[in-house]
Amino acid sequence: MGGGFIPIARPILGDEEAEAVVRVLRSGRLAQGPEVRAFEEEFAAYLGAAYAVAVANGTVALDIALKALRIGPGDEVITTPFTFIATSNSILYQGARPVFVDIELETYNIDPDRVLEAIGPRTRAIVAVDLYGHPAEWRALREIAEDYDLSLVEDAAQAHGAEYHGSKSGTLGDVGTFSFYPTKNMTTGEGGMVVTDDPSLARRARLIRDHGQVARYRHAILGYNYRMTEIAAAIGRVQLRRLDEWNEARRRNASLLTRLLSSVECIVPPGERPGARHVYHQYVIRVDVDSCPHLDRDRLAEKLREAGIGTAVHYPRIIPDQPLYRRLGIGCATPCEKARKAARGVLSLPVHPLLGEPEVRRVAGAVEEAVAELSRR
Repeated sequence: MGGGFIPIARPILGDEEAEAVVRVLRSGRLAQGPEVRAFEEEFAAYLGAAYAVAVANGTVALDIALKALRIGPGDEVITTPFTFIATSNSILYQGARPVFVDIELETYNIDPDRVLEAIGPRTRAIVAVDLYGHPAEWRALREIAEDYDLSLVEDAAQAHGAEYHGSKSGTLGDVGTFSFYPTKNMTTGEGGMVVTDDPSLARRARLIRDHGQVARYRHAILGYNYRMTEIAAAIGRVQLRRLDEWNEARRRNASLLTRLLSSVECIVPPGERPGARHVYHQYVIRVDVDSCPHLDRDRLAEKLREAGIGTAVHYPRIIPDQPLYRRLGIGCATPCEKARKAARGVLSLPVHPLLGEPEVRRVAGAVEEAVAELSRR
């Protein structure tokens, strides 16, 4: 990529994807069909899951998962305040109420101890996110879910190929969901997947996806047009074959970046818990706002842009502080101090597979120089 601008993310699409799209176009079959079925089978096999249901996008996957679990009005669902808003909006879609609890600052994932504190008589489910590609603490969450008879949903939208004690992300709850948005570790353009080992949940998910049809023009339940296209599935099948290769490149880049940034004052690189395999959908550093109040995250991002390094903030505001949730009167059930600290300090740096060692070193050098300059002021 030379000395030009280094973007925060870039989809990898090549001749194989183009050929797959042409194959579908020439077939004349564009709506859900054999490509979708093949993608579902291959994705389920990759994860070691019994069933995978391909859908239009990751938000739809969450909506279907909660509908399949029969979450509804009057129910409460415990979730994280620090993620993309689709996670909690999908709870609102059911007429249910999100209950936000704080995170673990080390991984930015939901804190199981805070989950335990928030369980009440209306609690029906937990939705946990494998944020940035690092799995949540699923053993603790599973134990809580079993003790209190709660459904457990894994939002693995950012964790394709991640692992937790040998099991793939997406298989760690009662139902898992994925997004294939263009910037994810693999893409279909737009698309999503619902994953489960429960045949009844899989059957209900398929019905919800396609207008509740049990047979042509026979509609048993209220369903939706949530289908994936043949074109998207064909792209996904190609991308899936290269996912492990790309994840390894991300991990190599992340390892080098962490080593180079580990001695930079005021910067906290991402960690990896024992038993977890992080796939670095985002490589997220955190400005230590407690120890270094003089160092502003946004000024750091500005300096990096000037140096030709793309950055992003995932996420600058916790969900309960969004205007929608303030209007609805849905705040944090437990103090969200760590989530707010994360929102003030996190900054995503480029780590995608198109980067080589020279680019990674350039990113690290730019961070070190920017921190030094801003600290002198």
